[in-house]
Amino acid sequence: MIKFIEVEELLAVRNEVLREGRLQLHECIFPTDEIDGAFHLGWYVDDELACIASFHPQSYGDFSGTGYQLRGMATIEKYRGKGLGNQLLNFAIVYLRGQKADYLWCNARKKALAFYHNIGFEVISPEFDVPGIGPHHVMYLRIR
Repeated sequence: MIKFIEVEELLAVRNEVLREGRLQLHECIFPTDEIDGAFHLGWYVDDELACIASFHPQSYGDFSGTGYQLRGMATIEKYRGKGLGNQLLNFAIVYLRGQKADYLWCNARKKALAFYHNIGFEVISPEFDVPGIGPHHVMYLRIR
């Protein structure tokens, strides 16, 4: 089941999946987690949080209209490949359309490009490195 969650609920998954368990939970908080308009989604399988993503209003480059950035999307290993991330992101896109967002963008890890591409995102930047994490590309999805 997909639901809106508080940032405190997703920190353990962020740490496990995105930071390989190397950080303290408070170090997994993004500066944008609590800004106006930010929201967090979680996919629960029974009582276990299996997949997460965070969204906040943020324009990108010269794109016009209302933009949102996707950050911290992660699925714990035993639930990968089951479509949870795809469904969670599509839920967010429908919600953002209702919020009158024009586009969604993210800094996608190189190994996740195919996942985002299959949803309809396109690469809009050259590859760049995030220190300690690895190669990324900016990806963009027009919502309306």
